[in-house]
Amino acid sequence: MKESVYKSYDELPLFLNSELVAKVLGVSLSSGYELMHQPDFTVLRVSNCMVMPKDKFMQWVEEHTGGAI
Repeated sequence: MKESVYKSYDELPLFLNSELVAKVLGVSLSSGYELMHQPDFTVLRVSNCMVMPKDKFMQWVEEHTGGAI
Protein backbone atom coordinates (compact mmCIF):
# COMPACT_ATOMS: atom_id res chain seq x y z
CA MET A 1 0.00 0.00 0.00
CA LYS A 2 1.26 3.46 -0.86
CA GLU A 3 1.62 6.08 1.85
CA SER A 4 -0.80 8.99 1.70
CA VAL A 5 0.78 12.33 0.86
CA TYR A 6 -1.77 14.10 3.06
CA LYS A 7 -1.35 14.21 6.82
CA SER A 8 -4.60 16.01 7.67
CA TYR A 9 -8.08 16.28 6.19
CA ASP A 10 -7.72 20.05 6.53
CA GLU A 11 -5.09 19.95 3.76
CA LEU A 12 -7.58 18.55 1.23
CA PRO A 13 -9.23 20.74 -1.38
CA LEU A 14 -13.03 21.12 -1.36
CA PHE A 15 -13.41 18.60 -4.20
CA LEU A 16 -11.36 15.47 -4.90
CA ASN A 17 -10.86 13.80 -8.25
CA SER A 18 -9.86 10.15 -8.67
CA GLU A 19 -6.16 11.03 -8.51
CA LEU A 20 -6.57 12.81 -5.16
CA VAL A 21 -8.78 10.05 -3.78
CA ALA A 22 -6.04 7.56 -4.64
CA LYS A 23 -3.32 9.72 -3.06
CA VAL A 24 -5.32 10.27 0.15
CA LEU A 25 -6.13 6.58 0.54
CA GLY A 26 -2.67 5.47 -0.50
CA VAL A 27 -3.90 3.27 -3.34
CA SER A 28 -3.22 3.07 -7.05
CA LEU A 29 -4.76 5.53 -9.49
CA SER A 30 -6.83 2.74 -11.02
CA SER A 31 -8.22 1.87 -7.56
CA GLY A 32 -9.14 5.52 -7.00
CA TYR A 33 -10.88 5.58 -10.37
CA GLU A 34 -12.78 2.38 -9.54
CA LEU A 35 -13.95 3.85 -6.22
CA MET A 36 -15.33 6.89 -8.01
CA HIS A 37 -17.64 4.52 -9.92
CA GLN A 38 -19.03 2.74 -6.84
CA PRO A 39 -22.73 3.40 -6.15
CA ASP A 40 -22.10 4.47 -2.53
CA PHE A 41 -19.38 6.96 -3.52
CA THR A 42 -21.09 10.36 -3.90
CA VAL A 43 -19.68 12.12 -6.95
CA LEU A 44 -20.55 15.18 -8.97
CA ARG A 45 -20.18 15.01 -12.71
CA VAL A 46 -18.81 18.16 -14.27
CA SER A 47 -18.58 17.68 -18.01
CA ASN A 48 -16.44 14.56 -18.40
CA CYS A 49 -14.92 14.86 -14.92
CA MET A 50 -16.07 13.29 -11.68
CA VAL A 51 -15.28 14.92 -8.35
CA MET A 52 -16.27 14.14 -4.79
CA PRO A 53 -16.99 16.82 -2.19
CA LYS A 54 -14.50 16.69 0.67
CA ASP A 55 -17.21 16.36 3.32
CA LYS A 56 -18.81 13.42 1.50
CA PHE A 57 -15.40 11.77 1.16
CA MET A 58 -14.78 12.15 4.90
CA GLN A 59 -18.24 10.71 5.60
CA TRP A 60 -17.53 7.75 3.29
CA VAL A 61 -14.21 7.06 5.04
CA GLU A 62 -15.90 7.15 8.46
CA GLU A 63 -18.62 4.74 7.31
CA HIS A 64 -16.09 2.29 5.88
CA THR A 65 -13.65 2.37 8.79
CA GLY A 66 -16.12 2.20 11.64
CA GLY A 67 -15.58 5.87 12.43
CA ALA A 68 -11.83 5.54 12.85
CA ILE A 69 -10.55 8.68 11.17
